[in-house]
Amino acid sequence: MTSPVPPVLLETARLVLRPFTDADAPALLALDNDPEVMRYINGGRPVTAEEIRERTLPRLLHDHPCTGTRGFWAAREKATGAFLGWFELRPLAEDDPSVVELGYRLARAAWGRGYASEGARALVRKGFTDLGARRVTATTMAVNTASRRVMEKAGLTFLRAYAEDWPDTIEGSEHGEVEYVLTRERWEARQA
Repeated sequence: MTSPVPPVLLETARLVLRPFTDADAPALLALDNDPEVMRYINGGRPVTAEEIRERTLPRLLHDHPCTGTRGFWAAREKATGAFLGWFELRPLAEDDPSVVELGYRLARAAWGRGYASEGARALVRKGFTDLGARRVTATTMAVNTASRRVMEKAGLTFLRAYAEDWPDTIEGSEHGEVEYVLTRERWEARQA
């Protein structure tokens, strides 16, 4: 018996975004065990298959009834079907779709090819046109210039810098975090 193919959330010129399934665990394990991918997440610390099964997958498989989506999507390259990583657009409050968080984690092989910006722009559009979002927010470490560039290319602008008290200090965390935002009104004005 084969498992059902998950529905596609959206397609871009080069990407297919679809909900995660349990079968994605090996790809997630490989992604989260690349020290460079995880540099600004956990300092590059390795993760176990058990952590993927017990912590990561439940978060990625969680349904958000207020948007009718899961909030996290596996990203595949349209031309080859290769797993590239994931994108996030999930509500910050479980029962309110008005403020959503944008995020992404891509394999190193996908870096520098415009995939993050392409997927982020498509999700911002989907959030404002289909999911009821009024505001998109995104955060990263202040020193993560690549992620900040993606936020800007997706139309978000710098809102604030702030300090976060993390349980484990990682290189660069002493410089704090940054938040970027985009409102529906501002996005609509740019579309005109």
